[in-house]
Amino acid sequence: MKIGVRAHDYGKRRIEEMAALLEDEGYGAAQLVLPKAFMEIGGYEDVTPGILEKIRRAFEKHDVKIPVLGCYMDLGNPDPQVRAYGVKTLEQCLVWGKELGAGVVGTETAYPRLTREERQVWKPFMLDSIKRVMEAACRVDMRLALEPVYWHPLTDLETTLEVIRMVGDKRHLRLIFDASNLLEFPESTDQEELWTRWLTETGSCVDVLHIKDFSLDRRQQYQPEPLGKGVMRYEAVSRWLEGQKREISLIREEMNLLFVKEDLAFMRNL
Repeated sequence: MKIGVRAHDYGKRRIEEMAALLEDEGYGAAQLVLPKAFMEIGGYEDVTPGILEKIRRAFEKHDVKIPVLGCYMDLGNPDPQVRAYGVKTLEQCLVWGKELGAGVVGTETAYPRLTREERQVWKPFMLDSIKRVMEAACRVDMRLALEPVYWHPLTDLETTLEVIRMVGDKRHLRLIFDASNLLEFPESTDQEELWTRWLTETGSCVDVLHIKDFSLDRRQQYQPEPLGKGVMRYEAVSRWLEGQKREISLIREEMNLLFVKEDLAFMRNL
């Protein structure tokens, strides 16, 4: 099991500085979003073979794995130009991910928070985008990891299973499991039952877990919390992890510098 963090939670830094910092903080892995993590990269158009090699060498030197190259695109947007940009960028990141030795290239399926009706409207556009990106994933032999989110077109377990069946290629289609992004009703959901069902049905496709915690304030607004201090219940996830015979990466999101040691201990206990 690899314990990691979303690198840009530490801000945007020089490549060597970021790799050294993550090692010093105690992480063995990182999720990288190239334009967000590194000062050398202003946008995807700035990525060069030389920069990729510099990243690869720096992270190898400091023994920080790259389980996820993040490239979160608006794959379900009804605007064909937006979708085309998302597909093209993901296709390029699949090539870069392979060059970096990343485990997967990860994406969600939308940017905005959609209503239930909007999710259904966006769904066929999402399915079309996934088909196109998967053609590139197979061509370059790199893995695409989708992240289900309840307010996006890839909204629930049934839709996720539909996509897995549609693609029919578990070698190249993987999942990032973020339980907190699937918990629509914290106060009334049996998390033990929900996470057990999710991981029983899709666990063979899950390579990465995003770990975070949150509470809802009096206005029902989302508030990030240290791990174990919010509404999330990870007991079922922990039991699933204990049964795995392969490497799974745990990536801390929404990291707070005040609680790094406590969060690392929480993830190791999982």
